[in-house]
Amino acid sequence: MNHFSYKTEGTCCKQIDLIMDGYIIADVIFTGGCPGNLAAIRKLVQGMHMDKVIELLDDVQCGNKPNSCAKQLCTALKQYKGVC
Repeated sequence: MNHFSYKTEGTCCKQIDLIMDGYIIADVIFTGGCPGNLAAIRKLVQGMHMDKVIELLDDVQCGNKPNSCAKQLCTALKQYKGVC
């Protein structure tokens, strides 16, 4: 298992911690943000291949903002992919 931390930008969530088993998301921990929504995202992405999560969530916006916690999760996954 690999641990990867990402400091978010432009969202209520301040940090995303990934626990990865290769390219499979074992767990994701969000610091800050909307607890209910982020708990749901956490449950939904556990066990998923990171590329599928990026495909599904990379274009999600929060209201009229160009960013979201889901989009920041995708950014974290892309950065992880670049270093592993």
